[in-house]
Amino acid sequence: MSEVLYEQYKEALRAGHVAALRGRLDAAAASYRDAARIAPDRALPYVGLGGVLARLGRTDDSLGAYAAALERSPEDEGAMQGRADVLSALGRRAEAAETLDRLAATLERDGRIADACDVARRALELAESRGRRGQVEDLVAKLRIAAPGDAAAAASLERALGVLDSVPGVAPAASTSTAPSPTDDSTETPAPPSRPAAPDPALLTLAVEESLEAGDLEEARRRALIAANGHRAVGQFHAAMDACYQGLAIMPSDPDIHLLLAELYLDRGWRGPAADKLVLLGRLSQLTGDGATRGRLCYLAAARFPDDPRLAAVCA
Repeated sequence: MSEVLYEQYKEALRAGHVAALRGRLDAAAASYRDAARIAPDRALPYVGLGGVLARLGRTDDSLGAYAAALERSPEDEGAMQGRADVLSALGRRAEAAETLDRLAATLERDGRIADACDVARRALELAESRGRRGQVEDLVAKLRIAAPGDAAAAASLERALGVLDSVPGVAPAASTSTAPSPTDDSTETPAPPSRPAAPDPALLTLAVEESLEAGDLEEARRRALIAANGHRAVGQFHAAMDACYQGLAIMPSDPDIHLLLAELYLDRGWRGPAADKLVLLGRLSQLTGDGATRGRLCYLAAARFPDDPRLAAVCA
């Protein structure tokens, strides 16, 4: 694609995003179609078109747009999420769950375990099966390892455990074998999985100081991030902020810390500073070509700031 065409493509996408945010859905659909015409191999215009058509009540056309996106990018997260939403709204719960199964597998493969667990949990809620329950249980086991130092993992773990407790398991087929005796251990009800204990923030802070004293700045930065998440997990907002600032003093451009700061701002209801930080981080990720950071901040922006045109432009 030439530079001129690429600029036309970006402008069509931007026009589609802005029109959608302002509720001008027909205009948004037209702009997304223009973007698709300019760059027919790109999935993003079809993802945007699918969302607009769903809001217009044109569900069949919406599913067609999401299908076109997935033809171009079979693992596109937005397309799979959008398709599942439309199918669920139509009452086609099994198909929606199958789509979410694929998305959860993709997220797990990419190391996004908390996100994968949230998606797998939703699939289980839509259509219970032993396989889906097993997938959620496997992801829960992985989250137990990450949860003590990761607030997002701890939150996802809590949601998953709540669903596992509330959604009845699918019993295996009845057996014709002799019933076990009353003393058989197999008849005992297993204890429910325990929630992870909150980390000790004081010990995490000491760990940061030990790394600084040893001169290991990278380890100190990593431990500062763990400490910030630990403080956040137990509701110690100011201590979490202090740990973030300590980490930024070690590595001022660290994207993980900046993203956590944005989440902390949101925890306090400070939407303006959170949005501003995401915009600046998005511009930095564009300059550095950091696609992973851009993907994470765009995921947060879509969930918390769907109507912010600055973030829509960053994530176009």
